[in-house]
Amino acid sequence: MTMTSCFHCNEPVLTADKFTTVIEGNAEPMCCPGCQAVSQAIIDSGLSNYYRFRSEPGNKQTALVPNELNQFSAYDLPEVQQDLVHREGELDSISLSIDGITCAACAWLIEHKVKALAGVKQIAVNSTTQRAVVTWASSEIELSKILKQISDIGYQAAPYQVDDQEKHSKAESRKFLLRLGLAGFATMQVMMFALALYSGYFTDLDVELRDYFRWVSMIFAAPVVFYSAQPFYFSAIRSLLSGKLNMDLSVSIAISGAYIASCIATVNETGEVYFESVTMFTFFLLLGRYFEQQAKQKASVSSSNLHKLVPVTAHLILDGKATEVAAKKLKVDDVILVRPGDIIAADGVIIDGISSINESMLTGEQMPVAKQQCQKVFAGTINIEQPLQVRVTALGQDQLVAEIIRLQEFASNNKPQIALVADRLARYFSATILTIALITYVVWLQISPDDAFWVTLSVLVATCPCALALATPTAVTCATAIFTRLGIITRKSGVFEKLPQIDHVVFDKTGTLTCGKLSLGEIQLHQNIKTELALTLAANLEQGSLHPIAQVFVPFFNSEINIVDIHHYVGQGVAGVFEGQSVKLGSLEFAIQSEQTKYNAPTQGKNQQIYLSLNDELVASFELIDEIRTDSLQAINALKSRSINVSMATGDNSSHVSYLAQQLNIDNVHSGMTPQSKLNLINNLQQNHYVAMFGDGINDAPVLAGANISIAMGSGSAIAKNSADLILLGDHLSRFNDAIVVAKQTNRIIKQNLAWAFGYNVIILPLAVTGYVVPYIAAIGMSLSSIIVVSNSLRLLRLKI
Repeated sequence: MTMTSCFHCNEPVLTADKFTTVIEGNAEPMCCPGCQAVSQAIIDSGLSNYYRFRSEPGNKQTALVPNELNQFSAYDLPEVQQDLVHREGELDSISLSIDGITCAACAWLIEHKVKALAGVKQIAVNSTTQRAVVTWASSEIELSKILKQISDIGYQAAPYQVDDQEKHSKAESRKFLLRLGLAGFATMQVMMFALALYSGYFTDLDVELRDYFRWVSMIFAAPVVFYSAQPFYFSAIRSLLSGKLNMDLSVSIAISGAYIASCIATVNETGEVYFESVTMFTFFLLLGRYFEQQAKQKASVSSSNLHKLVPVTAHLILDGKATEVAAKKLKVDDVILVRPGDIIAADGVIIDGISSINESMLTGEQMPVAKQQCQKVFAGTINIEQPLQVRVTALGQDQLVAEIIRLQEFASNNKPQIALVADRLARYFSATILTIALITYVVWLQISPDDAFWVTLSVLVATCPCALALATPTAVTCATAIFTRLGIITRKSGVFEKLPQIDHVVFDKTGTLTCGKLSLGEIQLHQNIKTELALTLAANLEQGSLHPIAQVFVPFFNSEINIVDIHHYVGQGVAGVFEGQSVKLGSLEFAIQSEQTKYNAPTQGKNQQIYLSLNDELVASFELIDEIRTDSLQAINALKSRSINVSMATGDNSSHVSYLAQQLNIDNVHSGMTPQSKLNLINNLQQNHYVAMFGDGINDAPVLAGANISIAMGSGSAIAKNSADLILLGDHLSRFNDAIVVAKQTNRIIKQNLAWAFGYNVIILPLAVTGYVVPYIAAIGMSLSSIIVVSNSLRLLRLKI
């Protein structure tokens, strides 16, 4: 008799069909109430793909019972988190999609509440994309408690998953269009009756006919007030329950107040009605939100596209045969076959084959990159020429594409200083407007009681601060999308503010102005030593080092040659002991001490030289060839054309430095520098300049931290360790000039948006208070203000780079 296995944990089912869960239409058997509860929680959370693509059974959940689980408990399971959560040290981070965010105040409220939880280290909410990045210590708090806290204040949060997010966005768009269409249809109908009512002021309109028009208008306006305007009410209620005020409160008061007052006037057959203002205000407000929604989707599409680059299947090599499997079933150290034209399914290292890889989707560079054995390849890139066998080294959230998306999310959530000031002002704006509206109503009651209500209504409608809330997030999201397209990743906040201020750039040499891919040139022997031994001594001295020079000698390492007491001297070289003799590899001054030997030292050429000595006697010299980046001169000339000073600071003190400076037209050259002397140079320059520093992002961490803004040429393997503010993923320095252009335009647009938003309110407020703006004109003006801000931000996406 065949034993039934638990669908969740694969343990034997001894309880017949007592516990089952419906998964994709089938009632699947469970072994215990714990597994049944966990599986049901996974399905209820919309994570059915877990069962479709999982590679191993889940953990047995005997300790759990259904009533101990809440709706978010599934997200605490390790098997679910492996595809959603990124772990770095003791901290976990995740990107969340949050439903219900309508303005900057919503984002502030969520951040304020979640930050108060013990164990939450950081949260940044982007009101434009309706996403948040949360970092927490899993030893102190569970993810489910964070999600529950967000739910408790009226928002629905779930891990951001592209396919599910797209489905949700489309469903929300359809619902939104229904609200907008209904409001538009009702507005047209009500306006027809309103024209008839207004014409009655100039002609004798029968009272019965007038009341008929009012009743019909009230009926047409009802769906708009009770359905189309629902999002504004819910947002306002959430805000009030949390003890805060947001812009939707004044909107809700205006809509509901005007409708209730108009209904009373209709029933009592006295006073004025404002049904046309209610429907028109709601329609135009929804229209503005619709354009905002389209801007969100357009600006954040690059992030979704990066997710889609990774294929869903891979060709796994087992017993010498390639079998197509789901990419989610791959494990670290699996070997996959990547045929010409295939997209690589996971980050890995080539173990067999030579080919070219198109990495443009990650770096923005269109030219394929030659790859051979022992070199890294990344998920989402395309194999061009020959088949490759790749050993998988990273999956899921540990892949480069996931790291880029995380960094893009972080960049989108960062706000310039000017935006933080605007957010603080907007926080008090709603309270100010409500106060002004109340004062306006009281004053007009004394002046002209019949006009008091519609003047107050105009004040509430006209001064709705929607444009102010949209001024910064849409611009920053668009700029981040451009950066991603160019292969530029921001790791820290303030980049968009800092880039336009730069007036001095300091370049490191190796790996920045040059390609950093050193190769061995001519070898000169100066004593009775064999070439093989000289190369082996150099390789064994450099063993374990990640420095580009060390990588040149890796192929010559010999484990039979024993060098002990190895010490690295930053900026000079490395020393050790070989068979009782002191052995050194580095600069000429470091390698040899004898003045006579230095006097007879070999002539240095245009390429970098490195020297090997035994007991301070020169035995060999190696020429290291490092090509200049193709666009280094173009990038430097472009910086100079912007009146930006250029310097070079390098630890190399060979003649190659002078040769490079001459080729690249760099006048300010500092050679033979240690990291400390580089930092001192940066500090001195900062007394009169705003300094940017180019480095390798790892070895130059102190120098990069000391500069006003730091930039690194990022390799995929080093991106997660990089300490720079800005990372250029490709091989072109000219991208830095593009980044300056984008940052300047972004700052310009943010200032334009804020100037317009504040300027509009400054102008419209006194006009509305004094009764020169009727409600329906106020509705049109407020909506146009928001549309102008969103459209102005979208101009960034048309920027030609």
